[in-house]
Amino acid sequence: MSTPPVRPRERDAIIQSLRAGVVPRNGQQHIQVGRVEEVKALITDLDRIADGGSGIRFVIGEFGSGKTFFLYLIRSIALEKRLVTLHADLTPDRRLYATDGQARALYQELVRNMSTRSKPDGGALASLVERFVTSAIEAARTRGVKPEVVIRERLAALSEMVNGYDFAEVIAAYWKGHDTGNETLKSSAVRWLRGEFTTRTDARSALGVRTIVDDANVYDQLKLLARFIRLAGFVGTLVCCDELVNLYKLANTRARNTNYEQILRILNDCLQGSAEGLAFLMGGTPEFLMDTRKGLYSYQALQSRLAENRFLKDGLVDYSGPVLRLANLTPEDLFVLLGKLRHVYASGVVDRYLIPDEGLKAFMHHCSRKIGDAYFRTPRSTITAFVNLLAVLEQNPGVSWQQLLDQVQVLTEANPDLQPLESEEQESEQTLPESAAKAGDDDLASFKL
Repeated sequence: MSTPPVRPRERDAIIQSLRAGVVPRNGQQHIQVGRVEEVKALITDLDRIADGGSGIRFVIGEFGSGKTFFLYLIRSIALEKRLVTLHADLTPDRRLYATDGQARALYQELVRNMSTRSKPDGGALASLVERFVTSAIEAARTRGVKPEVVIRERLAALSEMVNGYDFAEVIAAYWKGHDTGNETLKSSAVRWLRGEFTTRTDARSALGVRTIVDDANVYDQLKLLARFIRLAGFVGTLVCCDELVNLYKLANTRARNTNYEQILRILNDCLQGSAEGLAFLMGGTPEFLMDTRKGLYSYQALQSRLAENRFLKDGLVDYSGPVLRLANLTPEDLFVLLGKLRHVYASGVVDRYLIPDEGLKAFMHHCSRKIGDAYFRTPRSTITAFVNLLAVLEQNPGVSWQQLLDQVQVLTEANPDLQPLESEEQESEQTLPESAAKAGDDDLASFKL
């Protein structure tokens, strides 16, 4: 068997995640199938970022088609290429733009999940700053100057950016804490970088700076971080934002449009090369992209920039545009995937396989009869059912897979993004005073010309 062995930790993480219907954080390489061209396109993007460029991609796929898995796979490749990754899911409390702290909450989640190759599970900010300071000390020792001189020289390029001067002051404060053994000062500097200061007064008393990370400057802070990450010795930064459909679900049209304006700003910067060593991956469904009433296409400037290439006809493909549509898995791809899952479940030992190849084919035929082509186009429920089947076979040695196959239940994935949020009447009622809402049509009964 050419497939590599699977470590117990990776095996357990993969199986437990797939049984729960979520994406495993580690070991994606063991179960990756298909989408070779899409992966190649993103690897080309990562190489461009490592060369100081910028980029943005909207990864679009049906609900349950594997968008999140694809994003995690690209993240793991980016870490191997010495990029720093930040990732977060958008939620009602985490947005790209807001006025009540939701944008800052998104920034905090992104930084909390900052990862490097040596710290793939997040929490890499403090070690990143430490790495920058250590390299500055070594350079100062070589040149025979004070470390603060080298630090100031390296951070001088940040002063021209928004909040760049205060950013440099915070890094300098971290160095002072490092030099004097002041752990409180070091902790305050890391807290500022994480966006944990809520008032400028607190930041000024702790670090002597006049700004903090707030809703208005989240994107500017990400650009600063990306520039600093390159100064610390890494080649670039990849920001992954999943579940952008939560913007599509916003009932408030103004809030939705302001978030789309922020996406437009990021898109323009990345396509024009204004953001150095920075790339964004944004995951969403076709409705989030193409709905002309609530999706990105409802914002004319975004629609013109994200429109599909008009020459894509008769099976032609283009993987170079900002929108990357995930191709559906083929039945052949799913057969390979089930084989890999069987291999992972057996910890890479062929003699411990719980189901033969003919069982894989029978399982696929059973799923096809139950839910049709959806079993390979949106494979999440199919994968969960298969892993559950393997679990029963493992714990009940006397039972054959033929006995269990007819009992396997595979459900069609229901896309919650297609459920109506609120009717237009409900939205308009929320904006009316309570008295007017109660009055209803009664006011019209007494209306006279």
